[in-house]
Amino acid sequence: MNLKQLSEILGLSQTTVSRALNGYPEVNEGTRIRVQAAADKHGYRPNIRAKGLATGRSMVIGHVIPTSSRHEMVNPIFGDFVAGAARTYAEKNYNMMFTHAPDTSIEDSYRSLFSRGAVDGVVLQGPKVNEPRISVLSNMGVPFIVHGRSTGVDLPYDWIDVNNQRSFERATQFLIDLGHRRIALINGLEEMDFAQRRRNGYMAALQRAGFTPDPALLRSAEMTEIYGYQTVCDMLKLDDPPTAILASSIISAVGVRRALEENGLKMGRDISVIAHDDELSYMRNGQDVPIFTATRSSVRRAGELAAEMLIERINAPDDPPKSCLLEAELVVGNSTGPVRQRL
Repeated sequence: MNLKQLSEILGLSQTTVSRALNGYPEVNEGTRIRVQAAADKHGYRPNIRAKGLATGRSMVIGHVIPTSSRHEMVNPIFGDFVAGAARTYAEKNYNMMFTHAPDTSIEDSYRSLFSRGAVDGVVLQGPKVNEPRISVLSNMGVPFIVHGRSTGVDLPYDWIDVNNQRSFERATQFLIDLGHRRIALINGLEEMDFAQRRRNGYMAALQRAGFTPDPALLRSAEMTEIYGYQTVCDMLKLDDPPTAILASSIISAVGVRRALEENGLKMGRDISVIAHDDELSYMRNGQDVPIFTATRSSVRRAGELAAEMLIERINAPDDPPKSCLLEAELVVGNSTGPVRQRL
Protein backbone atom coordinates (compact mmCIF):
# COMPACT_ATOMS: atom_id res chain seq x y z
CA MET A 1 0.00 0.00 0.00
CA ASN A 2 1.42 3.37 -1.06
CA LEU A 3 0.13 6.93 -0.79
CA LYS A 4 -1.36 6.91 -4.29
CA GLN A 5 -3.34 3.72 -3.62
CA LEU A 6 -4.60 5.03 -0.27
CA SER A 7 -5.66 8.29 -1.92
CA GLU A 8 -7.60 6.41 -4.59
CA ILE A 9 -9.43 4.35 -1.96
CA LEU A 10 -10.42 7.52 -0.11
CA GLY A 11 -11.22 9.53 -3.21
CA LEU A 12 -8.93 12.33 -2.02
CA SER A 13 -5.81 13.94 -3.46
CA GLN A 14 -2.42 12.66 -2.33
CA THR A 15 -1.68 16.10 -0.90
CA THR A 16 -4.79 16.04 1.29
CA VAL A 17 -4.08 12.53 2.52
CA SER A 18 -0.46 13.41 3.29
CA ARG A 19 -1.43 16.56 5.16
CA ALA A 20 -4.13 14.73 7.12
CA LEU A 21 -1.67 12.06 8.24
CA ASN A 22 0.84 14.70 9.30
CA GLY A 23 -1.51 16.81 11.37
CA TYR A 24 -1.60 19.95 9.24
CA PRO A 25 -4.10 22.40 10.79
CA GLU A 26 -5.83 23.23 7.49
CA VAL A 27 -7.24 19.67 7.29
CA ASN A 28 -10.51 19.41 9.20
CA GLU A 29 -10.82 16.90 12.01
CA GLY A 30 -13.39 14.73 10.24
CA THR A 31 -11.13 14.24 7.24
CA ARG A 32 -8.10 13.58 9.43
CA ILE A 33 -9.95 10.85 11.38
CA ARG A 34 -11.25 9.26 8.18
CA VAL A 35 -7.79 9.22 6.58
CA GLN A 36 -6.10 7.81 9.67
CA ALA A 37 -8.74 5.07 9.98
CA ALA A 38 -8.19 4.06 6.35
CA ALA A 39 -4.42 4.07 6.81
CA ASP A 40 -4.74 1.80 9.85
CA LYS A 41 -7.18 -0.52 8.09
CA HIS A 42 -5.00 -0.97 5.00
CA GLY A 43 -1.68 -1.02 6.81
CA TYR A 44 -0.32 2.12 5.21
CA ARG A 45 2.96 3.36 6.67
CA PRO A 46 4.65 6.37 5.08
CA ASN A 47 8.26 6.17 4.02
CA ILE A 48 9.82 8.62 6.44
CA ARG A 49 12.91 9.22 4.31
CA ALA A 50 10.84 9.89 1.20
CA LYS A 51 8.52 12.08 3.19
CA GLY A 52 11.42 14.12 4.45
CA LEU A 53 12.76 14.63 0.96
CA ALA A 54 9.33 15.71 -0.28
CA THR A 55 8.63 18.15 2.55
CA GLY A 56 12.15 19.43 3.19
CA ARG A 57 11.97 18.11 6.73
CA SER A 58 14.21 15.67 8.54
CA MET A 59 11.24 14.08 10.41
CA VAL A 60 13.48 13.97 13.50
CA ILE A 61 13.08 15.59 16.93
CA GLY A 62 16.21 16.40 18.90
CA HIS A 63 16.99 15.97 22.60
CA VAL A 64 20.22 17.54 23.84
CA ILE A 65 21.43 15.86 27.03
CA PRO A 66 23.83 17.79 29.29
CA THR A 67 26.80 15.67 30.35
CA SER A 68 27.23 17.41 33.69
CA SER A 69 26.47 15.18 36.67
CA ARG A 70 24.94 18.14 38.52
CA HIS A 71 21.83 18.34 36.42
CA GLU A 72 18.42 16.95 37.33
CA MET A 73 17.78 15.93 33.72
CA VAL A 74 20.44 13.23 34.05
CA ASN A 75 18.37 10.79 36.10
CA PRO A 76 16.02 7.82 35.57
CA ILE A 77 12.97 10.12 35.26
CA PHE A 78 14.29 11.17 31.85
CA GLY A 79 13.66 7.64 30.54
CA ASP A 80 9.94 7.73 31.25
CA PHE A 81 9.56 11.19 29.71
CA VAL A 82 11.31 10.01 26.54
CA ALA A 83 9.19 6.85 26.43
CA GLY A 84 6.06 9.01 26.41
CA ALA A 85 7.47 11.32 23.75
CA ALA A 86 8.57 8.36 21.62
CA ARG A 87 5.02 7.03 21.52
CA THR A 88 3.77 10.31 20.07
CA TYR A 89 6.70 10.55 17.64
CA ALA A 90 5.89 7.09 16.30
CA GLU A 91 2.22 7.99 15.82
CA LYS A 92 3.22 11.12 13.90
CA ASN A 93 5.95 9.34 11.86
CA TYR A 94 8.85 11.13 13.55
CA ASN A 95 12.11 9.71 14.80
CA MET A 96 14.19 11.16 17.62
CA MET A 97 17.85 11.97 18.02
CA PHE A 98 19.92 12.22 21.19
CA THR A 99 23.13 14.18 21.42
CA HIS A 100 25.36 14.98 24.39
CA ALA A 101 26.86 18.37 25.13
CA PRO A 102 28.78 19.88 28.04
CA ASP A 103 26.80 22.51 29.94
CA THR A 104 29.18 25.13 28.54
CA SER A 105 28.48 24.34 24.88
CA ILE A 106 24.81 23.36 24.72
CA GLU A 107 24.08 26.50 22.66
CA ASP A 108 26.56 25.34 20.01
CA SER A 109 24.93 21.92 19.95
CA TYR A 110 21.49 23.40 19.22
CA ARG A 111 22.88 25.60 16.47
CA SER A 112 24.66 22.64 14.92
CA LEU A 113 21.53 20.47 14.88
CA PHE A 114 19.49 23.05 13.00
CA SER A 115 22.24 24.32 10.69
CA ARG A 116 22.85 20.74 9.52
CA GLY A 117 19.13 20.14 9.04
CA ALA A 118 19.39 17.20 11.42
CA VAL A 119 16.17 17.98 13.30
CA ASP A 120 12.87 19.79 12.77
CA GLY A 121 12.51 20.78 16.42
CA VAL A 122 13.95 20.20 19.88
CA VAL A 123 12.69 19.48 23.38
CA LEU A 124 14.37 21.59 26.05
CA GLN A 125 14.40 19.76 29.39
CA GLY A 126 15.59 20.59 32.87
CA PRO A 127 15.22 24.38 32.62
CA LYS A 128 17.04 26.38 35.26
CA VAL A 129 15.96 29.69 36.75
CA ASN A 130 16.77 32.35 34.11
CA GLU A 131 17.40 29.57 31.59
CA PRO A 132 19.62 30.97 28.78
CA ARG A 133 18.75 28.23 26.26
CA ILE A 134 15.23 29.65 25.85
CA SER A 135 16.45 32.98 24.49
CA VAL A 136 19.00 31.20 22.28
CA LEU A 137 16.33 29.05 20.64
CA SER A 138 13.87 31.96 20.43
CA ASN A 139 16.46 34.12 18.66
CA MET A 140 17.21 31.28 16.25
CA GLY A 141 13.52 31.18 15.32
CA VAL A 142 13.33 27.38 15.47
CA PRO A 143 10.54 25.12 16.80
CA PHE A 144 11.06 24.05 20.41
CA ILE A 145 9.13 23.24 23.56
CA VAL A 146 10.24 23.45 27.18
CA HIS A 147 9.48 20.65 29.62
CA GLY A 148 9.05 22.96 32.60
CA ARG A 149 9.24 26.75 32.84
CA SER A 150 11.92 29.26 33.73
CA THR A 151 11.40 31.95 36.33
CA GLY A 152 12.95 35.19 35.10
CA VAL A 153 12.47 34.52 31.38
CA ASP A 154 9.89 36.92 29.94
CA LEU A 155 10.01 35.73 26.33
CA PRO A 156 6.91 33.90 25.01
CA TYR A 157 7.55 30.21 24.35
CA ASP A 158 5.77 26.84 24.31
CA TRP A 159 5.94 24.88 27.57
CA ILE A 160 4.38 22.07 29.53
CA ASP A 161 4.83 21.84 33.28
CA VAL A 162 3.33 20.45 36.45
CA ASN A 163 2.11 22.97 39.01
CA ASN A 164 5.05 22.38 41.34
CA GLN A 165 4.37 25.31 43.64
CA ARG A 166 0.73 24.42 44.16
CA SER A 167 1.47 20.72 44.70
CA PHE A 168 4.07 21.34 47.43
CA GLU A 169 1.99 24.03 49.06
CA ARG A 170 -0.87 21.55 49.25
CA ALA A 171 1.39 18.77 50.58
CA THR A 172 2.84 21.03 53.27
CA GLN A 173 -0.64 22.13 54.30
CA PHE A 174 -1.68 18.47 54.53
CA LEU A 175 1.11 17.88 57.05
CA ILE A 176 0.25 21.03 58.98
CA ASP A 177 -3.36 19.82 59.23
CA LEU A 178 -2.02 16.59 60.77
CA GLY A 179 -0.39 18.67 63.50
CA HIS A 180 3.17 18.77 62.17
CA ARG A 181 5.27 21.85 62.81
CA ARG A 182 8.82 20.55 62.20
CA ILE A 183 8.54 19.81 58.47
CA ALA A 184 11.74 19.17 56.48
CA LEU A 185 12.13 19.77 52.75
CA ILE A 186 14.55 17.46 50.90
CA ASN A 187 14.53 19.31 47.61
CA GLY A 188 16.22 18.98 44.24
CA LEU A 189 18.92 21.36 43.02
CA GLU A 190 17.39 24.78 43.60
CA GLU A 191 19.07 26.30 40.56
CA MET A 192 16.49 24.19 38.69
CA ASP A 193 13.18 25.96 38.20
CA PHE A 194 10.97 23.10 39.39
CA ALA A 195 12.87 22.90 42.70
CA GLN A 196 12.58 26.61 43.35
CA ARG A 197 8.84 26.46 42.72
CA ARG A 198 8.49 23.53 45.12
CA ARG A 199 10.39 25.43 47.80
CA ASN A 200 8.16 28.45 47.22
CA GLY A 201 5.07 26.31 47.76
CA TYR A 202 6.50 24.82 50.95
CA MET A 203 7.44 28.26 52.29
CA ALA A 204 4.06 29.76 51.42
CA ALA A 205 2.16 27.09 53.38
CA LEU A 206 4.39 27.48 56.44
CA GLN A 207 4.17 31.26 56.41
CA ARG A 208 0.40 31.24 55.95
CA ALA A 209 0.17 29.03 59.05
CA GLY A 210 2.37 31.47 60.97
CA PHE A 211 5.44 29.18 61.17
CA THR A 212 9.01 30.33 60.62
CA PRO A 213 10.93 27.95 58.30
CA ASP A 214 13.99 26.44 60.00
CA PRO A 215 17.11 26.50 57.74
CA ALA A 216 18.29 23.30 59.47
CA LEU A 217 15.36 21.47 57.84
CA LEU A 218 16.05 22.64 54.28
CA ARG A 219 18.27 20.66 51.90
CA SER A 220 18.99 20.94 48.17
CA ALA A 221 20.96 18.47 46.02
CA GLU A 222 20.60 15.93 43.22
CA MET A 223 17.62 13.71 43.98
CA THR A 224 19.36 10.38 44.57
CA GLU A 225 18.60 7.61 47.03
CA ILE A 226 21.82 8.18 48.96
CA TYR A 227 21.02 11.90 49.25
CA GLY A 228 17.69 11.11 50.91
CA TYR A 229 19.34 8.57 53.20
CA GLN A 230 22.24 10.76 54.34
CA THR A 231 20.10 13.86 54.79
CA VAL A 232 17.66 12.11 57.11
CA CYS A 233 20.46 10.46 59.09
CA ASP A 234 21.88 13.96 59.69
CA MET A 235 18.52 15.52 60.56
CA LEU A 236 17.72 12.81 63.12
CA LYS A 237 20.78 13.98 65.07
CA LEU A 238 19.32 17.47 65.53
CA ASP A 239 18.21 18.48 69.02
CA ASP A 240 14.76 19.05 67.54
CA PRO A 241 14.47 16.69 64.54
CA PRO A 242 11.63 16.86 62.01
CA THR A 243 8.33 15.11 62.58
CA ALA A 244 7.54 15.17 58.85
CA ILE A 245 9.54 15.21 55.61
CA LEU A 246 8.75 16.38 52.09
CA ALA A 247 10.91 14.68 49.43
CA SER A 248 11.07 16.09 45.90
CA SER A 249 11.42 12.63 44.32
CA ILE A 250 10.27 9.14 45.11
CA ILE A 251 13.87 8.10 44.43
CA SER A 252 15.21 10.16 47.32
CA ALA A 253 12.15 9.13 49.38
CA VAL A 254 13.36 5.52 49.19
CA GLY A 255 16.56 6.71 50.89
CA VAL A 256 14.46 8.53 53.49
CA ARG A 257 12.64 5.31 54.32
CA ARG A 258 15.92 3.40 54.59
CA ALA A 259 17.32 5.94 57.04
CA LEU A 260 14.20 5.84 59.19
CA GLU A 261 14.16 2.04 59.32
CA GLU A 262 17.85 1.85 60.26
CA ASN A 263 17.12 4.22 63.13
CA GLY A 264 14.21 2.13 64.39
CA LEU A 265 11.53 4.53 63.15
CA LYS A 266 8.40 3.79 61.13
CA MET A 267 7.01 6.01 58.38
CA GLY A 268 3.53 7.27 59.17
CA ARG A 269 3.84 6.46 62.86
CA ASP A 270 7.02 8.14 64.04
CA ILE A 271 7.72 10.46 61.10
CA SER A 272 5.45 11.33 58.19
CA VAL A 273 6.82 11.39 54.65
CA ILE A 274 5.38 12.85 51.44
CA ALA A 275 7.18 12.30 48.12
CA HIS A 276 6.71 13.53 44.58
CA ASP A 277 5.75 10.57 42.41
CA ASP A 278 6.32 10.75 38.63
CA GLU A 279 4.53 7.39 38.22
CA LEU A 280 7.72 5.78 37.01
CA SER A 281 7.10 2.54 35.14
CA TYR A 282 10.01 0.79 36.90
CA MET A 283 9.36 2.18 40.41
CA ARG A 284 5.69 2.02 41.29
CA ASN A 285 4.46 3.61 44.51
CA GLY A 286 2.82 0.45 45.81
CA GLN A 287 -0.25 -1.15 44.25
CA ASP A 288 -3.75 -0.86 45.75
CA VAL A 289 -2.49 1.26 48.67
CA PRO A 290 0.40 3.65 47.95
CA ILE A 291 3.57 3.20 50.01
CA PHE A 292 4.12 6.95 50.10
CA THR A 293 1.60 9.72 50.40
CA ALA A 294 2.58 11.62 47.26
CA THR A 295 1.99 14.46 44.88
CA ARG A 296 1.50 12.46 41.69
CA SER A 297 1.91 13.52 38.07
CA SER A 298 2.88 11.19 35.23
CA VAL A 299 6.12 12.26 33.55
CA ARG A 300 5.40 9.77 30.74
CA ARG A 301 2.14 11.56 29.98
CA ALA A 302 4.02 14.87 30.04
CA GLY A 303 6.35 13.44 27.39
CA GLU A 304 3.42 12.46 25.17
CA LEU A 305 1.86 15.92 25.44
CA ALA A 306 5.15 17.75 24.93
CA ALA A 307 5.77 15.83 21.71
CA GLU A 308 2.25 16.61 20.46
CA MET A 309 2.71 20.32 21.19
CA LEU A 310 6.11 20.44 19.47
CA ILE A 311 4.81 18.76 16.31
CA GLU A 312 1.93 21.25 16.28
CA ARG A 313 4.51 24.04 16.44
CA ILE A 314 6.49 22.51 13.55
CA ASN A 315 3.32 22.34 11.45
CA ALA A 316 2.10 25.83 12.41
CA PRO A 317 5.20 27.92 13.22
CA ASP A 318 3.31 31.23 13.29
CA ASP A 319 0.68 30.20 15.85
CA PRO A 320 0.72 32.00 19.23
CA PRO A 321 2.76 30.28 21.98
CA LYS A 322 0.95 27.52 23.84
CA SER A 323 1.26 26.24 27.39
CA CYS A 324 -0.05 23.32 29.42
CA LEU A 325 -0.07 23.37 33.22
CA LEU A 326 -0.71 19.93 34.75
CA GLU A 327 -2.07 19.66 38.28
CA ALA A 328 -0.56 17.02 40.56
CA GLU A 329 -2.89 14.70 42.45
CA LEU A 330 -2.36 14.28 46.20
CA VAL A 331 -2.67 10.56 46.95
CA VAL A 332 -2.71 9.40 50.56
CA GLY A 333 -0.63 6.34 51.41
CA ASN A 334 0.83 4.65 54.47
CA SER A 335 3.64 7.14 55.05
CA THR A 336 1.70 9.92 56.80
CA GLY A 337 -0.18 10.24 60.05
CA PRO A 338 -0.88 12.63 62.91
CA VAL A 339 2.13 14.11 64.67
CA ARG A 340 3.34 11.83 67.45
CA GLN A 341 3.91 13.47 70.80
CA ARG A 342 7.45 13.01 72.02
CA LEU A 343 8.10 11.79 75.52
